[in-house]
Amino acid sequence: MASALEIEARLVISHDGDDIQVAAAGTYLIVNFPSQRVLDKLTSGPKKEPGPRREKEKSGGGLDALQQLHDLAQRLGLVLDLRVGGKTYVTFGIGRSPKITMSAVLGKIGSFFSGS
Repeated sequence: MASALEIEARLVISHDGDDIQVAAAGTYLIVNFPSQRVLDKLTSGPKKEPGPRREKEKSGGGLDALQQLHDLAQRLGLVLDLRVGGKTYVTFGIGRSPKITMSAVLGKIGSFFSGS
């Protein structure tokens, strides 16, 4: 029985006219988003409907979600490389916690100032 999940794949997923590339070889998986705008759109969650304001539920925060994804990648024996525009943003599955790159920090800061 194999000690890790092994994958061989190349896939392009189109979402609202944007192509998201997924490639895998062995235990290494790469997901490449074409831009920060596309990543932000996909990770923003469902659109909020107009109406009375509700108190925000405590969901554990975004960093906890990253750690959970990292732990899952480790359990499966995978390395997940999340890229935006071909630059690595976060690597999951290696070490004790996700490795967040400076490109991710600068990209997220830049997305706050974009007009979309």
